[in-house]
Amino acid sequence: MSASNTNVSPMRQTTPANAQASQPQTLQPLYVLSWFLCALFYFYQYAIRSAPGIMQDELTQAWGNSHLGLMIASYYIVYALMALAIGVLLDRYGAHTTMPVGIAVTAAGCLIFAQGSVAAGIGGYIIQAVGAIGAFVGSSYVAARYLPARTLALFVGLTQCLGMAGAAFGSKPTRILIDPKGAFHVPWQTVWLGFGVIGLVLAVAVWFIMPRDSGDSAGHHGHLTIGNLLKPFRIIFSNPQSWYAGIIGGLLFVPTTIGALGWGASMLSRGEHTTMAFAASDVSMVPIGWVIGCPLLGWISDRIGRRKPVMLGGAVVLLAASLCALYVPVGVMPRYSVALVMGIASGAAMIPFSTMKEVNPPEVKGTAAGVMNFLVFGTTGILSPMVSTLMGGGADTMESFHRAFLPLVIGIVVAICLCFVVRETGWKAQRT
Repeated sequence: MSASNTNVSPMRQTTPANAQASQPQTLQPLYVLSWFLCALFYFYQYAIRSAPGIMQDELTQAWGNSHLGLMIASYYIVYALMALAIGVLLDRYGAHTTMPVGIAVTAAGCLIFAQGSVAAGIGGYIIQAVGAIGAFVGSSYVAARYLPARTLALFVGLTQCLGMAGAAFGSKPTRILIDPKGAFHVPWQTVWLGFGVIGLVLAVAVWFIMPRDSGDSAGHHGHLTIGNLLKPFRIIFSNPQSWYAGIIGGLLFVPTTIGALGWGASMLSRGEHTTMAFAASDVSMVPIGWVIGCPLLGWISDRIGRRKPVMLGGAVVLLAASLCALYVPVGVMPRYSVALVMGIASGAAMIPFSTMKEVNPPEVKGTAAGVMNFLVFGTTGILSPMVSTLMGGGADTMESFHRAFLPLVIGIVVAICLCFVVRETGWKAQRT
């Protein structure tokens, strides 16, 4: 696939269905731009995913109290299920066909949401989930196929970094736009209309920029049968290394997603008796840590050519920071430091995304990325109600939070143990 090996422009280069794409050994501008547009899709989908939370008052006033929770729950159910489908589509049809369609579907969901009714809101948000799952999976697929193998973890981390930036973009500017007292006040429906237009422009850009390639595997391009559809899943799920990578990634995510972002502010305000303003500011340091940690740890992993030491080191630091958050009183450690370190250390959860692709055949790299997302969301789905149940009717003491967060701490320990079992897949190990 390297443009240096052919006289054909890489934008117009086509890989036959029965040819295995070879990764370039150097970064090429067109391929980096293709990845960036896919990562920009991840930025975009995080912005629209976080927008309903910022519009909660407006949506509740328009729809009533009972619909917002149903809408968000439905989004994540569809998102998790589509994680399995999008990988197969990428492997079968390639990024040039799949990614613009995913972006256009997400944009269509925004335009439907802009209609304003309850049915349009819930339906539009679910349609967004159908397309949005392709953002991270597609970005990592493009990185794995078109960028040098030695940079995979770095670009996966940069993708996650852009997603976190998108969450911030979907929060502050959206609040400014819909603020009734603000200078730029617009109806919330107009914001969704703008999201839709932005998505359609991005879909067109990806269509023209993305290399004209089909999927990786010749077997995927035969007749569309149940056997052909299930074959990549059999390959991945029958590989124990896939399970190790997926479980490690999920267990390193949940302490920050469920623990810090889900219950962290309540723990600080109720258990430590801080102000809610301090609690919110402290918890906000976790995504800032992600922005730092995801690309940093990915770069370190690519630099040293090893995956396991970075996963293991990040997990150990995350365990130490989590124990400090639970058992060290507020004020003992430097202000905001524990949450920031937790966010940086949990960036190690991105390394298993690279490992998942590297422990499976190249022709199923898209499906592997989808399965990885499914396993991470599945881990979250299992542990989230467990934490809520252990929390009881409502936690007002640190003892209650200690009990509720125990599964998350045990999960980090399990992830550390699995780091010794998962196979090393860094470029140094592959070279030797």
